[in-house]
Amino acid sequence: MASQRHRADLGGPSAPPRGPRAWLFVLFALWACEPAPPSAAPLLAQEALPATAFAGLVERISEAGGYFDTDNLVSNETGYLNVMDALGRLDLGGGVYIGVGPDQNYSYIAQLRPEIAFIADVRRDNLLHHLLLKALIERSPTRVEFLSALHGVEPPDDPSSWAPAPVSEVVDWVDSAWSASGDLDAARGASGGFDVIHSETRSMIEAYGLALSEDDFATIRRFHRSFADRGLSLRFTSFGRAPRAYYPTYRQLTLETDVDGDQVSYLATSERYGVVRALHRSNRIVPVVGDMAGPESLREMGQVMREMGVELHAFYTSNVEFYLWQSRTFDRWIDNVRSLPAREGAVVIRSYFGNGRGHPSYVQGYYATQSLQPWATLAAGGFSGYWDTITRDVIPLH
Repeated sequence: MASQRHRADLGGPSAPPRGPRAWLFVLFALWACEPAPPSAAPLLAQEALPATAFAGLVERISEAGGYFDTDNLVSNETGYLNVMDALGRLDLGGGVYIGVGPDQNYSYIAQLRPEIAFIADVRRDNLLHHLLLKALIERSPTRVEFLSALHGVEPPDDPSSWAPAPVSEVVDWVDSAWSASGDLDAARGASGGFDVIHSETRSMIEAYGLALSEDDFATIRRFHRSFADRGLSLRFTSFGRAPRAYYPTYRQLTLETDVDGDQVSYLATSERYGVVRALHRSNRIVPVVGDMAGPESLREMGQVMREMGVELHAFYTSNVEFYLWQSRTFDRWIDNVRSLPAREGAVVIRSYFGNGRGHPSYVQGYYATQSLQPWATLAAGGFSGYWDTITRDVIPLH
């Protein structure tokens, strides 16, 4: 669990001042010493958090890491975009987004355009994974450059010309470049493009100011190498459990559509990718180590939100609550839910695995059922079990 030594101050020896918006004075004082990256759009035209504040938030909010039996480099939720149309109707833009797991979060972020996002996962490896993604996105002005760097290949000669291209064409180009690179060790190994790309990426991660060990950097490199070695065919992997037939590839997830058949992932368009990149360059997507039912991380996050004068708009929990019911810690999660400042109309985004035919949000053809529930329903508690939790007051997808 987090101790006082983990609660790093934001750029100075004394704690930040308390009270509404007091946080902004701290950020402004720090930000004034560092140039902010160019803003991408009026909606995102706000001060960047300097690296000192970013690192301070990660340290302050994080707990000691826990274990889960998967690398979770890519999602296994094929229907993850089926809630996007409903999210768009609910007018939940701005505020705070919180989520767990890999880059699936970025698609929800691109839709909601929060002021700040926290990715809170019990696994420290997830924090390291997001630092890798952050650096790769920041160094990549376009989607084709990001996917190329992620998979260890050089981008096309004129990447800017790919900005208006459909995501299917971007994926096809990266697939072809990856396949044409031939032998992995020769083309993307010790003397190939991968090492150059990863070395530049590591330098960017080092500049974020976090206390990372060589073991951490070895893990980050292993994650990057997994994408480079397997390309867009990379799948969700569990330790000690056989892969399931319904686990999608990274290619499938990137090309997935919502319930209306529209491509709306964060890589679907340059505009959506630009939202995520602008937030990353402003240090406003903050990965932390935190247990949803833990005693400190989410409560500290709530305190940070109060200092910033912002409220929760959406929380993506995946299917973590299934495990909280199993471990009999679900009530602790509800206590944490009630500790977070949330706007009226805030929602929880969930995924349910199993025979979802009885679930109100079931969509034929998907093993994973994605759904929305009012945050107020979750905070009210009083659930009889997991099924009651994920089916009460579900918001229609259409």
